[in-house]
Formats: sequence, structure tokens, C-alpha cells
Amino acid sequence: MPAPRNRELLVRVARMYYEENLSQQEVAERLGLSRTNVSRILTSAREQGIVDIRIRDLSLRDIALEDEIKSAFALAECRVVGGRGHDATLSQVGSAGAEWLLDTLRPEHRLSLSWGRTLQALVEAVRTDRVIPVEVLPLVGGLSSVASEITGEELVRELAARLGATSQRLHAPALLESAASKETLLAEPAIASVLDAARRSSLSFVGIGAFGAGSSAAIIDTLRLTPRQRQQFERARPVGDVCARYFDEDGQPILGAVHDRVLAVSLEDLHAIPTVVGMAVGVEKARGVLGALRAGFMNVLICDSALGRALLGMVR
Repeated sequence: MPAPRNRELLVRVARMYYEENLSQQEVAERLGLSRTNVSRILTSAREQGIVDIRIRDLSLRDIALEDEIKSAFALAECRVVGGRGHDATLSQVGSAGAEWLLDTLRPEHRLSLSWGRTLQALVEAVRTDRVIPVEVLPLVGGLSSVASEITGEELVRELAARLGATSQRLHAPALLESAASKETLLAEPAIASVLDAARRSSLSFVGIGAFGAGSSAAIIDTLRLTPRQRQQFERARPVGDVCARYFDEDGQPILGAVHDRVLAVSLEDLHAIPTVVGMAVGVEKARGVLGALRAGFMNVLICDSALGRALLGMVR
């Protein structure tokens, strides 16, 4: 631990953590310090006035709308925030998710994640000085073939670093060329064991996709289905996906070529996890989120107010 007079080190650590958004573990590794020392340095920086933290309520939570959604869909919890512009709203929903996570997470939990931009916003908003010794697990393989998206593996690794937690890696892609390729990978103990551990999670965060838009459309394009496979898939009327598992408006899983070539937990697996938090932003996600709610595997929803109002309008 540096002496209080070592202001240069205090400023350097504070800038890396608060301005560069590095985790305490990353700061420690770059400076050759322990994570405990980094935490103490940040505390000292606040005590000496180097860091001045001001809390502004940017969440703009709509408590009345939260209560309506909880009642309409029999949810255990709901967080609804507002914002101007997609990027600002995405950040606010991510912050709301991070706040809920830090309030809820306990050392005995096993935490798992899917992937997507909303979960990326969640992970980037997680800031804590305390170590939470949980295990963080992936629910889906790496999505490296969807070039525009951050992979679930990256999110798992980053969240574990921010929490001071451990993590497991799923060394396999999410999207396979054939069902046989997926079965071959699932026969590997190193892959099967990680998915089994994810199925035994106590708390999961999943992004919800809308069929035909964004990453949900990119997944289907990446799989390069035959015309017949594409026709059969679309005939089932998919509305959204979670963990690259597609479902219809009633929340029923869509089986077939797409389902057979995705390496991830199933929708049935999610039903067995005690707490599943769904996160989504934008009214274009309404049909997908409604299908996920009807599927019944999700008992917490974190979204923006425009999406929340659209959901209520659809059920009315």
C-alpha cells in the first residue's frame, strides 16, 4: 500500500479505473499490484479528495409501469427505465441491470450469461470495490462468426474480472456447420461439463432478440440455411430468440435445422434455473420479449419504458 503522499500513483490508479473503465484486476495486472492494494488505493483517493463521486439519478425508473408489468406477467421483479436515443437508453438499462445484479448477487450463487449488446451494457456498468466470490459461466458458445457482436465468452471473462470472481470458458462456437458437428463437440468432456455447470446456475442474465432484426437476423444469415430449411423455419413463425434458441409468439421452441446447429443451453434448461433475468431495449423487441415471457422461463425483466408500454399494449 503506497504512502498517502504518493499522489501520482493514486491519480494513476483512479484514472485507469474511473476514466479508462478498467476493472480492479486489470489495473492490478498492469501496475504489478495486488487487487486488494488497488481497492485500498481507490479508497485512499476518495478519502484525499482526488476522486469526487457524485451520484445523479439517471435511471429515470418508472415505478408505476414496473408494477403494471409485474402484475400482467406475474414477474418476481421488474426494472423499467427511460431515455432519449437508443444508445442512452441502452446504457441506462445496462446500469439498471448492474444495480439489480449487485444488490442481488451472493457468494453462494452461480452466475451465467448469454450474450448481446444489452448484456455488454450491463457488464460495462458493473462497478464494485468488494470481491464477490461467485463463479461466472457462459450459456452459449462463442459467436465469433457474427462479426458485429461481442461474444458471450468475452462478457463472462470481463464480468468475472469486475467482480473478482472465477469463470469457466466454453471453447466452442455457438453456430455449427451441421448437427453432427455440434454432437461431436458436445461429446467432449471439457465442453459438456461447462454447459452442465451453466444449467445448474442459480442466477442467469439473458438478452432477448427480435426475429428479423439485429443479431437475431445475423444468426440466421450466418447459418446459411438451404431454401427448404429457411422455409420450414419461417413457417414456424419465430418472433425472437434467447441464447440463439428461437421461439414462436406463444414461447414454444422452434425445432429443426437452426436448433440442431446451435451449441447452447436449451429453453427447457432455462426453466430449471431459479432466477432468469431478461434484458432488452427498443419497441422492435416487443414481440420477442412477449414470446419469452409467455415461455415462462424468465421471472425478472429489465427494459426501457417504450418497450414496457408496448408489451402492455399488446396484452391489452
